[in-house]
Amino acid sequence: MSGDLTGRHPATPPAVVVWLGYGGLLPFVSLILAGFFDGAHGPLWGNALHAYGAIILSFVGALHWGFAMTLHGLSDSHRSAAYGWSVVPALIAWPALLMPPVVAAAMLISGFVANYLRDRYLGRQVELPPWYLPLRFRLSSVACLCLGIGVFLNLG
Repeated sequence: MSGDLTGRHPATPPAVVVWLGYGGLLPFVSLILAGFFDGAHGPLWGNALHAYGAIILSFVGALHWGFAMTLHGLSDSHRSAAYGWSVVPALIAWPALLMPPVVAAAMLISGFVANYLRDRYLGRQVELPPWYLPLRFRLSSVACLCLGIGVFLNLG
């Protein structure tokens, strides 16, 4: 690997990253539970689920802007690609909010998968903390699972 963020990376994520990362899943899980136990308000829970999914998808895309600014060892073309990619998830997330629930969920899930694949691509270009990709995989998987369950529960 030709570059990294700060030098040596710890093998495990800092505690704050774990708490904030997994804590960020609570709205996904809570909205699924709300929809399951309160089906009468399914559209409300579904709209909230998709809105939160869009916010989080935009956030994980924006990480690439930060990577582009701070990662050492990125070629100019890879740096430009990271800046460019950083806005794509938001461009997927926003129109998803204007779509019917099944389409919205599919767009958001596709965005999370595409962003994870982009994370992996970046990880082949530069050294990322060893915990980053496994954590991103777990967090994105739960987000996608909740969005999929929302469709199954007919939320929206």
